[in-house]
Amino acid sequence: MLLTRHQTRQGARWAVDGFLLPPSLTLSVLFELRRDAMRQLVTSLPRGEWADDELLAPIDPQQEVWAAGVTYLRSRDARRVESKVADVYDRVYAAARPELFFKATGWRVVGTGAPIRIRADGHWNVPEPELVIVINRHREIVGYCAGNDVSSRDIEGENPLYLPQAKVYDGACALGHGIVLCDPNEIANVPIRLQIERGGAAIFAGETNTATMKRTLSELADYLTRELDFPHGVFLMTGTCIVPGNEFTLHPDDVVSIQVGASAIKNLVAMARL
Repeated sequence: MLLTRHQTRQGARWAVDGFLLPPSLTLSVLFELRRDAMRQLVTSLPRGEWADDELLAPIDPQQEVWAAGVTYLRSRDARRVESKVADVYDRVYAAARPELFFKATGWRVVGTGAPIRIRADGHWNVPEPELVIVINRHREIVGYCAGNDVSSRDIEGENPLYLPQAKVYDGACALGHGIVLCDPNEIANVPIRLQIERGGAAIFAGETNTATMKRTLSELADYLTRELDFPHGVFLMTGTCIVPGNEFTLHPDDVVSIQVGASAIKNLVAMARL
């Protein structure tokens, strides 16, 4: 099942497999339930008309997005190159405890078709395509979606303590296009693809698979929810393995397309704020 969120004349509404669900339904309501009960409810709800309205990011405003870092060997190597203290990333990659950080509140997240941004005070800005796991209030993984952890590599590379500035700003978090509801054991060997176009031509393309991730999804979810409650549920970006070359940086009007399994997102890069 695929949950999508749409801007209709009656306001934002959720849909399942393309058909609108009752207007009162929110993701927070669904995440109150255990995984099996949630899926049973979604299956039993009456379905309305076909949802052909504008797609919104598949998240409610009050929910949070968190992220995990250095979960792939390729990500560790890329951070080594950018950082003045490269050994920090070796230690994170090898440690028992994963790196976890806050990324965005739901109302800041953009969806497919909406613009992402580059920082005016950074000169090395990149998209990071990631599998995003969706977790209910009971700490259960209930599905996944595609994510873009837009980042300023030079800001983080200057000092790891600048990570919030490198990762958290307007237009830095994109989710799309919908949430694939499934059991955790179905989220294995998920393909991740990235394409960047400039002036109508592809200038970068890459592909990987979540099978190369060092950490398990249940491990990441466990650490995130170990001492934090998420009464409305939470989204967790699980790290990137597709890293454009060191000479690459995003330009205004670039088009970034990401596909993660059955979920996808496409964004235009907006100009930096002056």
